[in-house]
Amino acid sequence: MTPALKNDLFLRACRGEKTERPPIWIMRQAGRYMPEYQEIRKKTSFLGLCKTPDLAAQATMLPIDILGVDAAILFSDILIPVEAMGMELEFSEHKGPSFPQPVQSRMDVDRLLVPDPITHTGFVAEAIREITRRLSGRVPLIGFSGAPFTLATYMVEGEISKDFSRVKQMMFSEPETLHILLDRITETVIRYLEMQIEAGINAYQIFDTWAGSLSPVHYQSFALPYVRRIVDSLKRYGIPSILYVNGSCALLEDMVTAGTNVVSVDWRMSLSSVRERVPSGVAIQGNLDPVSLLGAPEILREETRRILDEMKGRPGYVFNLGHGILPSTPVAMAQYLVSLVQKGPDVPMPQRVGRV
Repeated sequence: MTPALKNDLFLRACRGEKTERPPIWIMRQAGRYMPEYQEIRKKTSFLGLCKTPDLAAQATMLPIDILGVDAAILFSDILIPVEAMGMELEFSEHKGPSFPQPVQSRMDVDRLLVPDPITHTGFVAEAIREITRRLSGRVPLIGFSGAPFTLATYMVEGEISKDFSRVKQMMFSEPETLHILLDRITETVIRYLEMQIEAGINAYQIFDTWAGSLSPVHYQSFALPYVRRIVDSLKRYGIPSILYVNGSCALLEDMVTAGTNVVSVDWRMSLSSVRERVPSGVAIQGNLDPVSLLGAPEILREETRRILDEMKGRPGYVFNLGHGILPSTPVAMAQYLVSLVQKGPDVPMPQRVGRV
């Protein structure tokens, strides 16, 4: 039996309810900026960490114990289900993820599986169950997946891209092939998130990180319909959903039509303008610039205060960064940020802030 939640601020905010204060969690909150994470990481490769439930649970718990955030997020990677589709996945400390044999043709797409999530990624469900046991109701657990377009960018480009020229070339020269690929990824993501929900997550976030590279018209054709299909398929579970896009300014109104409970935005627009563009029934998450955590504590305090003031009085707000926390972030600054949101601007500043 799942323990009753002691802190449900995050879930209430996701549903658009009034809360005593905004909840806070941080994208990539369990990561390289924490020495404790580095110790866990010494035991195995990055993929090994993702695929070992006990270690994934240890990593997931770190920001709960060290930062005191209001939600945990499963430690994993968005490319785990892509590997299960039959693509060889490699991780390099310097280059990040890569697929040595990227998707280049319709024949490559036809070879891809829509995998059974338990058979191919059951370690994720095991990790969720172990995390839920360790959390014991302290805070909710967020699951996640990459969105179909973002996953397709990795599969076609073969690695992180600056201009997304290969996937866009497919979009402009072989749109039918790209749509078939997106359809196959969508079915994979639906099954993958169903497994996470049934294992015990309390909410899920869809990361469409690279959809901001698209024009609105192409977002409406090659990204939005597939996210909408995922959200529609999972509504029967009744748990909150979040959509994040990096570079969301031009796409905000379209993002709302995806049907998630929450839209999560980057730092490139003020939340005062976001709240005017997002209907009152949709919650908002964001949007502190991650680099602000590398600066002076007094400036971080002012940046945090500004964002909180912009969202004052708006039900359904979750404080977060506009993108993932940077590896060079001092832990003391992350702790200070959490305290600022939870306790207000009068909390003491860190005495010493050094690089990790």
